[in-house]
Amino acid sequence: MAGKGIFAGLPWWVTWVVVPVVLLVVFGGLIASAVGFLIGLLFKILIAVALIAGVIYLVRKFSGSSTTSSKSDW
Repeated sequence: MAGKGIFAGLPWWVTWVVVPVVLLVVFGGLIASAVGFLIGLLFKILIAVALIAGVIYLVRKFSGSSTTSSKSDW
């Protein structure tokens, strides 16, 4: 209710244009760094998954064709 009291006498464009623009200017760097961090983390996770899948594929390809009882070695 306190938020509605603050914006009660102001025009609509102050509430829906000026306030979000001011918040983006003030917190824009923080938002950009958080989004950049999340995208970088997602990229690193995808690279790790691709590398692990590649290693698993290569190990199964080369060890599966050379020995028939590879599970007994473990």
